[in-house]
Amino acid sequence: MPQHVPSPLRAAFPRSAQYPPALPPHPRRIVFLARRDLGNPAAGGSELLVDRLAGGLTRLGHQVTLLCGGPAAYRDYRVVSAGGDLGHFLRARPALHRQVGDCDLLVEVCNGLPYLAPLWHRGPTLCLVNHVHTDLWRMRFGGPLAPAARLGRRLEHWALAGAQRGGLLVAVSPSTAHALRAIGVERDRIRVVHNGVEEPGPRALRSPEPLFVAMGRLVEYKRIDLLLRLWERVRPVTGGRLVIVGDGPERERLEQLAGPHVEFTGHVSETEKHRLLCAAWLLLHPSAVEGWGLVVTEAAARETPAIAFDVPGLRDSVVDGETGLLARGESSFAAAWCTLALSTERRTLMGRAARDHAARYRWNHTVHQFGAVAAEAVRGWTP
Repeated sequence: MPQHVPSPLRAAFPRSAQYPPALPPHPRRIVFLARRDLGNPAAGGSELLVDRLAGGLTRLGHQVTLLCGGPAAYRDYRVVSAGGDLGHFLRARPALHRQVGDCDLLVEVCNGLPYLAPLWHRGPTLCLVNHVHTDLWRMRFGGPLAPAARLGRRLEHWALAGAQRGGLLVAVSPSTAHALRAIGVERDRIRVVHNGVEEPGPRALRSPEPLFVAMGRLVEYKRIDLLLRLWERVRPVTGGRLVIVGDGPERERLEQLAGPHVEFTGHVSETEKHRLLCAAWLLLHPSAVEGWGLVVTEAAARETPAIAFDVPGLRDSVVDGETGLLARGESSFAAAWCTLALSTERRTLMGRAARDHAARYRWNHTVHQFGAVAAEAVRGWTP
């Protein structure tokens, strides 16, 4: 097995463990400003990250509130809805003042559409960025909506590189940090705090027959349609089943494209998710871009290697040739899929390496590292 050599991105933006996990000496009032609560049907990895941060900081004694759009569920921390999924962007400022009150730190979660919090909030702010949507705007708004894509891209870039000027930004991976640098954010304002993963429970049984799992929200950039096309090439070689876990606006179209031995499960419980990730021979992740690719680490913790494309985020969470394989094109993805499916020994070795690698990422570490950056943001703010 090849020895892993750190990539230039990893060297330029190393693990956030270099920042001492020093939390503020007394409880802080922290508000997360995000598009969705974890209970929202459209929630994904970003919402899980915010939930783990908010919950972890609450257990450490901080007073945490999530101000979001759409439905708000009960948590160990306070959750306040500022209106609809999109309308709350306009209502965030008055909702903060009327429904939440003063805070010591406002954390803006920027996932495409910005809140521009530093322009209207008089106090310390911190920007949490999963990934920069540079190319995704064109993918989401094509054809006659291309002008909207250009506008969204310019607004996001200005919000991150201009409106946040002087404040700190938290990137979830070296790839996201690199993307921020590419749009003009100064390197000394970027801190890398990786996603964590839960310590998995007792292992469920591995499937005796070939079982391949893809997991995530069914939207365009996840490219499940590409995976279904590749399955028609792979299935005659490997046999077995392909299980697609998750839901989203693309589901109906994808079900119409699916060939034999493909199953769509929709949302599943955490227990079923654990069972499927343990049972799977491989996790397949054909996404065009990710901030990190949380499900890769979740699968790795259960000794399931991943096959993904060599794209931002996934090149950080998958150690190529060690915890999985990164493909440079559709043919190499199909070849990697067949190769690992047909080699039990190599899958087993990669699964063990993936488990050991995932052990480096735990949510308690993520919370402490984020807390250190939060303390830095508060200390560095000047009225």
